[in-house]
Amino acid sequence: MLLNRRKLLADAKLLGRWGEKRCEKYLKSKGLKTLARNFSCKTGEIDLVMVDSDGSIVFVEVKARAGENLTPAESVITPAKKVRLFRTARYFLATHNIEDRPFRFDVVTIVLGQTGQPTIKHYKNAFVP
Repeated sequence: MLLNRRKLLADAKLLGRWGEKRCEKYLKSKGLKTLARNFSCKTGEIDLVMVDSDGSIVFVEVKARAGENLTPAESVITPAKKVRLFRTARYFLATHNIEDRPFRFDVVTIVLGQTGQPTIKHYKNAFVP
């Protein structure tokens, strides 16, 4: 694990992909099911699209970090990012003909750290665009 941790800490893209996989596994353990990974269109990209047990569509923004950062999860999503996520989510719902389903935006932060287990925090309904 130490060699992998070093690689992850040195490569932001690798850390991001690892974080998305870890997040998906975590959310599946909470009962969510995966609809799409890295959905993108001309308006933006959504890391994960999942379905909660109540049938709600969950658009997930994953923030993987190498170390502890005191910035609250809500603040890592800028107003411009919220607009892009909302437009991308609307496009996803329309193209999959599920516009009538309730949906929400969650943020999951994963901090790898230098040692120990990664810290995962799930912010349900983290923002409303």
